[in-house]
Amino acid sequence: MLANKKIVVIGGTSGMGLSAVNAFSTAGASVVAVGLNGEDVPPQEDKKITILYGDARQGNTAVVAIEECLRIYGGFDGLYHVAGGSGRSFGDGPLHEMSIDGWNKTIELNLTSVMLSNQAAVKSFLHQKQGGSILNMGSVLGVSPSPQYFSTHAYAAAKAAIIGFSKSIAAYYAKQHIRVNVIAPGLVETPMAKRAAQNDSIMKFIGTKQPLDGGRIGKANDLDGAACYFMSDAAAFATGQTLFVDGGWGITEGQF
Repeated sequence: MLANKKIVVIGGTSGMGLSAVNAFSTAGASVVAVGLNGEDVPPQEDKKITILYGDARQGNTAVVAIEECLRIYGGFDGLYHVAGGSGRSFGDGPLHEMSIDGWNKTIELNLTSVMLSNQAAVKSFLHQKQGGSILNMGSVLGVSPSPQYFSTHAYAAAKAAIIGFSKSIAAYYAKQHIRVNVIAPGLVETPMAKRAAQNDSIMKFIGTKQPLDGGRIGKANDLDGAACYFMSDAAAFATGQTLFVDGGWGITEGQF
């Protein structure tokens, strides 16, 4: 499905990003995966996967990754931005309790990083005079709040903004054949979700809030099929779209 595609994954060394990297490679792509660490990345044998270390919040991280993709694999066709995370440790939370540091750091981690990687990708596509695909990671919390257990308001704001940002640049660059889309998952079992995954009350709630497949927390590879689609030529006529891969979260009331 992705034969001869050259893809950069920002946040590609753990969780949903790492799962996508392996799925892209299996589908035929050459991949540059960027992350803060690579301890969870198994040795790559007979796969075109390059691991780089970098912080998505730094302005040059995506630029370097794209340059390496061009240098090593001879092209650059797509960017998948997965990097982000909870701002609870910074001070994110309900508005009346949130610190300004919690707001700023959560926005930087989840929204500014997306702007930086998308900017680098667009500049590269324009310089190459070719189209390409950008896929950003949103969250169901950006449009479907769950106040009892998931009340981090800066995070929700950032994830909602990713949808608006992606639609806006999708519209602007459509004539250059640059596609920009969003995947918005529900609760997925990743390092960021450890707090929720270890809480019996939250897991009981998720059993009804995400009722598909018997009611469960998502798995990282639940998003891989959608990611492969958006990176592939099968999605050549799709831009400015948000696909919710949420187990039914957005259409289900959930029971406490």
